[in-house]
Amino acid sequence: MDIKRKKELLEAYKNRRPEMGVISYCCRETGEVFLGISKDTKADFNSTNIKLSADWHPNKQLQELWNKYGLSGFELSVIEMLKYDDPNEDHTAKLESLREQCIASNPNARRIWR
Repeated sequence: MDIKRKKELLEAYKNRRPEMGVISYCCRETGEVFLGISKDTKADFNSTNIKLSADWHPNKQLQELWNKYGLSGFELSVIEMLKYDDPNEDHTAKLESLREQCIASNPNARRIWR
């Protein structure tokens, strides 16, 4: 790959607008819901699924349910999307606020990460 093409790809990556929001892992069997904030939903689903499949996730309750029911026992979804203009701005506070609103509206919901 030539240098010009590498620069184009790097610039495209810097200017991408990943989907941000609140991600949900809902156990179909128990109804327990685990919510997390995400600055890139596709990447975070992938990362979390890998940790769960490797029996290496820090949330022990989620890990136990995953070990028992597997991927097919969960419904994975983005339950709230964050609308934003600048992808380089830190959106953590807005995402945390969205997650807290989701947790307040669902008695079965808790945080994925502590």
